[in-house]
Amino acid sequence: MSSLLEYLQSFVTANKNQLIASRLKERTRHLTVVLEDIYEPHNASAVLRSADCFGVQDVHIIENTNFYRVNPKVVKGAAKWIHIHQYREDHDNTTHCINQLKEKGFKIVATSPSAESVSLQELPVTEPLALMFGTEKLGLSSNAFELADYHMYIPMYGFTESLNISVSAAITLQHLAYRIRKENVNWQLSEQEHDDLLNEWTRLCLKDPEGLERLYNSQKK
Repeated sequence: MSSLLEYLQSFVTANKNQLIASRLKERTRHLTVVLEDIYEPHNASAVLRSADCFGVQDVHIIENTNFYRVNPKVVKGAAKWIHIHQYREDHDNTTHCINQLKEKGFKIVATSPSAESVSLQELPVTEPLALMFGTEKLGLSSNAFELADYHMYIPMYGFTESLNISVSAAITLQHLAYRIRKENVNWQLSEQEHDDLLNEWTRLCLKDPEGLERLYNSQKK
């Protein structure tokens, strides 16, 4: 830990520093979430909240036709602690996002109501997974399904054939967050990722981290 970070931590309460340390131990980039063209900001914001609750650091938002804005009443501060990656500049943002994730070693999981897909319980978790959720009415695009490595469904036993997207995401994340911790999976952050987030989260707890850093540098001269 750098002396600057230790200096900044001295302005954060002991309870907050302990909370950050405990949450960093549970943070993962082995799982990530991808939302494609979600047009209900309430649903997308609820997914962000679930991602933070289950220790997922990154959420990727594809904006081919629908643009997303955080709903602060639903997120309840979760967006502050996670990284949101938005794709809106390319002519085919879905392909661009998926290709970037595959280059980073992720297997793409397209969620589907079809029972012909692999079930959530049977989905392999040894490799990093990018979990894709589609629009509220139409689901994922055909392009997403074609590029996916897995098609995954959540087993259901009632008359209704589908779940709300935010519910689907919460169920999926809770189940997979549990499994990666119980199975032989290297799911935790790397040392560099841990240190980077520790620095970022510490600064988020301060009113004027830049001012404190200037003060620290002036004292070092």
